[in-house]
Amino acid sequence: MTDLTKQYEQAKNNSKKYMQNGQIGAYLNALLEMNKYKRMMVAVVAN
Repeated sequence: MTDLTKQYEQAKNNSKKYMQNGQIGAYLNALLEMNKYKRMMVAVVAN
């Protein structure tokens, strides 16, 4: 669970950096990555 949290936070930080730099494609990919980790965390908690 802690690994997923760290990966989620890293993707979140990347998304902020990409948005500030105007890299929209990379920003959207980072948001998708955040969503993936969020769903995995929910699945781990549910089990």
